[in-house]
Amino acid sequence: MSKQRPVARGAEAFRSHYLELFGTRWPDLEQRLRMPSAKVLRLNAFADAQAREQASNGLKSVPGLPDCYEFPELAPGSLGVDAQGLSSGYVMDAASVVAARALAVSEGEVVLDLCAAPGGKALVLLEALKQAGMLTLNDRSQKRAARLRAVLAQYVPPSVLQRVRIRTRDARKWGLYEAEAYDAILLDAPCSSERHVLGDAAELGKWSPSRIRRLQADQHAMLAAAARALRPGGRLVYATCALTPDENDGVVERLLQRGRHPLEPEAVSAAFGERTRFGWQIQPDRHVYGPLYFARLVKR
Repeated sequence: MSKQRPVARGAEAFRSHYLELFGTRWPDLEQRLRMPSAKVLRLNAFADAQAREQASNGLKSVPGLPDCYEFPELAPGSLGVDAQGLSSGYVMDAASVVAARALAVSEGEVVLDLCAAPGGKALVLLEALKQAGMLTLNDRSQKRAARLRAVLAQYVPPSVLQRVRIRTRDARKWGLYEAEAYDAILLDAPCSSERHVLGDAAELGKWSPSRIRRLQADQHAMLAAAARALRPGGRLVYATCALTPDENDGVVERLLQRGRHPLEPEAVSAAFGERTRFGWQIQPDRHVYGPLYFARLVKR
């Protein structure tokens, strides 16, 4: 009986895998991933104009992203609050702003953020709803859901919070709870998060290709659940911070090939990034921000 080959794992296996994917581009991409993530200050639309103006004073705007400003370092106390006690701005990756806005939420819609914590994208969606509509925020972790509540309390007035509900369900089963209930759904799925792996020696030491396969299975289940929860004519944005195509276009392709849901991909673009087969990807070696992939699907 032949012996099974040992499973490749650890730093060398990780490097070999991504070197095969990206070739000569990988060393620059890896170096950028090991650096702190670039951030922007996105002004809080719920804060008053004076607080927003003070927060953005002296900062350079980000081309193609209204109300976003370059914000390389967060100095303690540099962001103030308005007369209501609401924070004037939220610091996040510009790529995350792009993905949330790609859902194109309109006032009055019923919206679901399926993996919502820590809350930056949720704030973008809530602002887009303006004076009407409902937003459901879900995160399976009670701890992350508590963090989400804290963010909302810091940035959103009580009158608007009345139109927000928070759930802690398994996103893979959401379609069983509420079928065809939402006009728009954002699924920022848990993923390989290679930046996190590179920054954590323990995670890097135990990495193996099976990690991608496990995550891909969960991502497909979540995407299928989101498709079931979407109304005909509704929009779904699938996003990850993964580099590997298996977790990005690969998940979208699998869902489309199975044909169980009448979904069609829509073209998306941004002021920075690169087109993929089904969506858009922003990588930090070429565009500073990211990594982040997103694709938009419409239910017919």
